[in-house]
Amino acid sequence: MLNIKKDDKVKVIAGKDKGKISKVVKVIKKNNRILVENVNIVKRHTKPSAKNRQGGIVSVEAPIHASNVMLMCNKCIKPVRIKMQNLENEKNTRVCRKCNEIIDK
Repeated sequence: MLNIKKDDKVKVIAGKDKGKISKVVKVIKKNNRILVENVNIVKRHTKPSAKNRQGGIVSVEAPIHASNVMLMCNKCIKPVRIKMQNLENEKNTRVCRKCNEIIDK
């Protein structure tokens, strides 16, 4: 189960972009991969087409594995592990392990 959702703030903890803090653009649950803004930029060679009249080399964000990022807590301002907790009215709420701050809002 992925604990990271779209628009979460994450820190990259492994790979060529280690240390970068950015926002999650897309979550691919099938492969446990995450597309993070301005992280893991790769070059794609494209042919000319109807959409892209001029072919060439284009920089594109590639997805990274979910294990290579950690969720950032808004209160701690640090990368943290989270726990799932059942609160009164809500089911499975994400909570920071360090400060017990609710991450889902």
